[in-house]
Amino acid sequence: MISNDTRATEQARLSGSKAALAAKPGQAGIDPRGPRFGAGITAVLLLTVIGLGLDAAAAVPATLAERATQPAFLLLTAIAVLFAWGAFAGIQRHPYGLFFKAVIRPRLSAPSHLEDPRPPTFSQGVGLAVTVLGIVLHLLAVPYALVIFAAFAFIAAFLNSVFDYCLGCQLYVLLVRAGLVGRARSAA
Repeated sequence: MISNDTRATEQARLSGSKAALAAKPGQAGIDPRGPRFGAGITAVLLLTVIGLGLDAAAAVPATLAERATQPAFLLLTAIAVLFAWGAFAGIQRHPYGLFFKAVIRPRLSAPSHLEDPRPPTFSQGVGLAVTVLGIVLHLLAVPYALVIFAAFAFIAAFLNSVFDYCLGCQLYVLLVRAGLVGRARSAA
C-alpha cells in the first residue's frame, strides 16, 4: 500500500505532463505500465494491418462485399472493437488491461506512481475515432484510406508503448485545461 505522502512525493518528481496524468491522492489509479503494454500489442496489430493493407491497396476491390472481406479490413475492425471496449467500458476493463493485471502485474515491482484512468480511456476513444474513419473510408472505396488511418493509429500506439508518450492522454489534458472535458461546465 502506498501512503498519500509517498504518492504526493512521487507526483512531485514526475515531469509536468506526467504529473497532469497522475492519480490524485484518494483517487483510484491504474498502473501506467498497463496501457503501455496494451499499446504495444495494438502497435503490432496495426503494423500487421498496414502490411496487409499495402499488399491489397494497389487495386481497391470493386464491390463493398470484397472490400469488407479483406484481411486488413477485418483486423482493423477487430482493433476498432477493442478500442470501443476500452473507450466505453474503461481502460481497467479492456482485455489487455485485464490480462496485464492478472498475469503481468503480479510479476513486477510496484509502480512509482499511479495514473488517472480517464486520460487513457479518452485515448481509447480517439483510437476508435481514427480506426472507424479508416474503416468507413475504405468501405467507400477511398484508395489507401485504411492504410493511412491505420498508420496514424500505429504512430500513436508506438509512441505510447516505446516512449511512454500518450497522444490521446495529452489531448485529454489540453481539453481539460480548456474546460471542454473532465469538469462540470457552468451554465452561463
